[in-house]
Amino acid sequence: MIKKYVFGNPFPTDAVVLDIDACPESIPFFLHEEINLDLSYLLEKSTCVYGLGESSRGINKRGYLFHSLCSDTPTHTPDLNSMYGAHNFLLINGSDRFGLFIDCSEQVTFDIGYSDYSELRITSKSKDYTIYIILEETLKSIISSFRNLIGESYIPPRWAFGYQQSRWGYKSDSDFYEIVEKHKTLDIPLESIYMDIDYMEDYKDFTIDNSRFPDFGKLVRDLQKDGIKLVPIIDAGVKIEKDYLIYEEGIKNNYFCVDASNSPFVAAVWPGRVHFPDFMNAEVRKWFGEKYRFLTDFGIEGFWNDMNEPAIFYSEEGLKEAFDYLDSIRNSNIGIQETFAMKEAINGIANNPKDYRRFFHHIKGQTVVHEKVHNLYGYMMTRSASEGLKKINPSKRFLLFSRSSYIGMHRYGGIWTGDNSSWWEHLLLNIKMMPSLNMCGFLYCGADLGGFGSNTTYDLMVRWLQFGIFTPLMRNHSALGTRNQELYQFSSSRYFSKLLKFRYQLIPYLYSEYIKAAKLNTLFFSPLSFEYSQDSLAVSIEDQLLVGDSLMIAPLYIQNSSGRYVYLPEQMLMIRFDQQMKKTYEVLSEGHHYLSFSLEEFALFIRPNKLLVLGNTANNTGEMDHTSLELIGFSSNLQPLQSLYYTDDGITTDIDLNTSIQITVVKEEKNWVATSADPNLKFVEITILSSDL
Repeated sequence: MIKKYVFGNPFPTDAVVLDIDACPESIPFFLHEEINLDLSYLLEKSTCVYGLGESSRGINKRGYLFHSLCSDTPTHTPDLNSMYGAHNFLLINGSDRFGLFIDCSEQVTFDIGYSDYSELRITSKSKDYTIYIILEETLKSIISSFRNLIGESYIPPRWAFGYQQSRWGYKSDSDFYEIVEKHKTLDIPLESIYMDIDYMEDYKDFTIDNSRFPDFGKLVRDLQKDGIKLVPIIDAGVKIEKDYLIYEEGIKNNYFCVDASNSPFVAAVWPGRVHFPDFMNAEVRKWFGEKYRFLTDFGIEGFWNDMNEPAIFYSEEGLKEAFDYLDSIRNSNIGIQETFAMKEAINGIANNPKDYRRFFHHIKGQTVVHEKVHNLYGYMMTRSASEGLKKINPSKRFLLFSRSSYIGMHRYGGIWTGDNSSWWEHLLLNIKMMPSLNMCGFLYCGADLGGFGSNTTYDLMVRWLQFGIFTPLMRNHSALGTRNQELYQFSSSRYFSKLLKFRYQLIPYLYSEYIKAAKLNTLFFSPLSFEYSQDSLAVSIEDQLLVGDSLMIAPLYIQNSSGRYVYLPEQMLMIRFDQQMKKTYEVLSEGHHYLSFSLEEFALFIRPNKLLVLGNTANNTGEMDHTSLELIGFSSNLQPLQSLYYTDDGITTDIDLNTSIQITVVKEEKNWVATSADPNLKFVEITILSSDL
């Protein structure tokens, strides 16, 4: 059951797809409600609070303060209050169990036991918002109901589950040819290579620097012959430059956000001074989305949208204020207070909150200050791209993901978690963030493996990839000026080759579980508490995750660790992988286990009466044979095993779960035998262990 409460005149975010009548009665559970969205709820000692999608800290958000405000915040430290996404969904799990979605385009603050550990307090400056309360019996049913409310999650093409290489600093076609050649030479799988801002002419959207890429079409075709795709970046800011087509069309048709005098607002990003397309305007979204054709005509099949909070390096007004202050103290005796003020004046130029009050949108005949719709900007940019790509090729799935997002954007694309760093703490943050993102509808997600900022190390890259082989988006990305972290840069690259080949074996399982999660409104990554809610130990564990229906993982994330403790809520089959990625099997009992692992070893766990479906090793998805499968399972007391397996052509939008194939494995005399309704499906290897053996 879902209850809807409307206050004031909410801005239409299009986050919700179901039409629900508003309730006249008061909001249940909360102690009071005021016109400025001041809600208070008493938390019991054992109450867990989940949700908030992209945010810092753990899976259980209890004890900290979070601002739902899309922010360009590259330093992801534990005291961070906001990140790139605004995902206003909470799941309360105590004596009361309910979901809460605050549909509000402005900043919302969630004080989850920060000011008072026994109180949840939600506040906003806005007087206009809609609140949805989701009432169901279980955590999983609340998530399913909420996801049904906000609509089906984006489904990428199957190739988007392959290994992807990126770095800010690939500047010419020779760089891309070199990357391909080195991966081939060392037999390291590769699916796609990303093009950061350097492929553009002077950082202008929908342009190519012809001096660096004299025959861009040939580069695209050459890489496609090796099964490799190029994925270019698109930024939110449009450079102010005469005779630049995007700029000229935007000016002519009044497609840009405006300042208080109704002139196009001037800010600065990579190209210097830019205008921001008014993505709140449907006509502007249509115009900008169709510009992706410039790149799809070359054969491009994927994009990542960036800098769309929107990030602002400076505005004209902000720059003037900073310079005026510096001039005012130029000849002064600069003491401690002036020094701090000087630093604040300079550091405060970028992403200054004042700037978000200095520009405006034209929305259905009304002028709306950006601050009021700030959290929707990146969402609407990616919606523009998605709708444009659907018009370009209605039957084709494109890879599309964004840095900034709001609930609702999950229907149009995925997200990556932004500018993390090569820190062990960020590997753990990556692990903990995945279920929270899934709760909010973002299934296609992942972090920059190895870390974007700072300098990674071999051991960190190993451990991060051992987790990353399970994330739908598996991309190695790093910043200009950091250590090169392509896998061939490491002397022990042979291990990476074997590990990535196993990732391709996992794709049949990952893809099938992903499609089911999208179509059935379930989770791809789940906390243990969602499946083992009556187990108090399982509820408290945040560094082990369920992946799909069959697997549990317990990643290693501590530097120089030689193993870790793992808690099993029930008996499970452990598959241990050695340095050569050879598998050994062991049935482990319910309870606590300390498991030793050298650096190039790890394990996964199969739940009772579940199947893991594996494909063949490959260097990209084009080499995979989806009719030949390996089955691994754990049978409790020799029970038959069943799995609903989904596969398709991986590219068209015709996705039908009714075509799923039920795989059944039964014990016949001394052997386990697998059958399915598909005569083309072959089971090349079957490994089933049972608890009675």
